[in-house]
Amino acid sequence: MNRTIRLLILVDIMVLTGFGLLEPILAIFIKDDLIGGTVFAAGLASTLFLITKSIVQVPFSKYVDAQKHKTKFLIIGTFIVAVIPFLYIISKNINDIYLIQIAHGIGSGLAFPTWLSIWSINLDRGKEGFEWSVYSTATGIGTAISGVMGAAIAEFMGFTITFVMAGVASVVGCFILFSLDKKTVRKKTRKRFQFKRKFSPVLVS
Repeated sequence: MNRTIRLLILVDIMVLTGFGLLEPILAIFIKDDLIGGTVFAAGLASTLFLITKSIVQVPFSKYVDAQKHKTKFLIIGTFIVAVIPFLYIISKNINDIYLIQIAHGIGSGLAFPTWLSIWSINLDRGKEGFEWSVYSTATGIGTAISGVMGAAIAEFMGFTITFVMAGVASVVGCFILFSLDKKTVRKKTRKRFQFKRKFSPVLVS
């Protein structure tokens, strides 16, 4: 497993674990602590996030595929995602949450296709299934543990502390991205392109 793959796994462990802290409590926070907050509003907030992400990521994925320097887009998107928990702290009514969820969708829409692009370029040939399994296991365990931790922290220490911890974990994940080797990413992209040029049936014929 190469260094880039290990770093990408670590980034997602931090970010997904951070947001795993929020998963069991966000709907309760919206319903009980915000002006205009209801169970329906919590569902609508989730819908706004998913729709925004879906709208952004498809056209952006085409753009990022054509770029040589992909890491900066991953950093930008992950940074937007990382500040979301801190924005929950200053939200006062449900309209604030709607705007925050749209921003979350934009950040995820930028980060997700870029992460997948860099991950795909750097997968070790012949170890794809193993590396995907390691990723799924690591992030799954992290999210599972953080779910119960988030509920416990919110129960005994309050929502604000939970949001801060989620934000800090996500910010740490964002800073890890600065360790990505841009030369390695470009080199792998160039190497794969050269392989296609050399062995493409179209070019050979």
